[in-house]
Amino acid sequence: MAGNVLIDIFRIKDLRNRILFTLAMLVVFRFGATLPIPGINVNVLKLYFLTQESSGLVSVTDYLDFFAGGAFKNFSIFMLGIMPYISMSIIMQLLLLVFPSLKKLSEEEGGRKKIHRYTRYGTVAVCLIQSYAVTIYTDAIARTTPDILTMGRLPYTLLAMLTVTAGTLFLMWIGEQITQRGVGNGISLIIYAGIVARLPDATYSLIKRIQSRDLNPVFVLVVFLMFIVVIALVVLEQQGQRKIAVNYAKRVVGRKMYGAQNTYIPFKINPSGVIPVIFASSVLAFPLQIAGNLGAQVRWLSDFANWLRPSGWPYLIIYTLLIIFFAYFYTQVSLNPIEISRNIRENGGSIPGIRSEKMEEYFTKVLNRIILPGSVFLAFIAVIPTFIQSFFNFPTDLAYLMGGTSLLIMVGVNLDTMAQIEGHLKMHHHEGLVKRGKIRSRNL
Repeated sequence: MAGNVLIDIFRIKDLRNRILFTLAMLVVFRFGATLPIPGINVNVLKLYFLTQESSGLVSVTDYLDFFAGGAFKNFSIFMLGIMPYISMSIIMQLLLLVFPSLKKLSEEEGGRKKIHRYTRYGTVAVCLIQSYAVTIYTDAIARTTPDILTMGRLPYTLLAMLTVTAGTLFLMWIGEQITQRGVGNGISLIIYAGIVARLPDATYSLIKRIQSRDLNPVFVLVVFLMFIVVIALVVLEQQGQRKIAVNYAKRVVGRKMYGAQNTYIPFKINPSGVIPVIFASSVLAFPLQIAGNLGAQVRWLSDFANWLRPSGWPYLIIYTLLIIFFAYFYTQVSLNPIEISRNIRENGGSIPGIRSEKMEEYFTKVLNRIILPGSVFLAFIAVIPTFIQSFFNFPTDLAYLMGGTSLLIMVGVNLDTMAQIEGHLKMHHHEGLVKRGKIRSRNL
């Protein structure tokens, strides 16, 4: 069955080209993650971070490096990753809610393109701020390792800011190309590729810990079994749906008469997917990077970075609250009860047992009941790595890979990619990736 599906995938020219194009773009991304910015002595930089790792300290740099797919510690052209674009997208969405004029502009013809252009301009500004903070961080490293720079301070600052900003903008372009010409979900796939690329090193680190008897093999087995259960729960939540029945009466459109039909609106138990976790991580990554990089020169920023360290309780509490907030926020943006109700009325539809004027209230009530448990579950998965690292003494990189944002992204992106490929297969009258030709959703 699996062999036949793979043959069908590569037999369809359009689907084969999309998959190969996506893989090629991801290879470019991983290659760029190893290219250092001009003016950095790579050997000295590696020696510095090896010294930091041997000390056993978990710093903000480890957290930022995780979300950059290892590119941050390489001081590569992609060291900021795609996070500045995500941060600016969040800011723009909030501005649309705060300023009615922007909201009106987005609803006009060509308005979305203008908003997207403003988001790009904002991304450049965010990148310049973060890249300048990186140069300050380089100064802090240079105090203990003087040979890290191979050029003067001023040319390095200008080149670093230009290179890193261009790198993030290029990643934005790669994400857009994957969405348009590849299998879709370009931005998510870039983050996904960065996470998966860390698996070999994390696994090797785990094996070394077991061999040196720093980790009990029984604890490792218990943790892996626990995460198999967590992955199953994540898949269950991602596929779960609340179906709301909708009845459409007979109606005449032009010269055609459409008969009555009964259908349903599928509301996913987690309508926003992994977006709240990505948004919350991005929002926290920005101040953490600024505070961590500038902390060597500004005392209160150093104290703030230590207070908001990823393993601390303040971070976990703020992270959890942000996930819940963005779950409600993104669902409100993508599933507006007022717009859904208006579309149903305009097409002559009704919900059994619900009066027409009460439709918005009913949808709002249903969504609120769905979002709260879904967002709490997302927050629970997101904070798992910290507890694993604390209670089982797991390596930091493996703990983050086995839970939290990484687990949700890997599962969510895999399911979305499978759905995209399945759609292309069904368009060409082939069976899907799973039995009966569809990725099943659980009706709850």
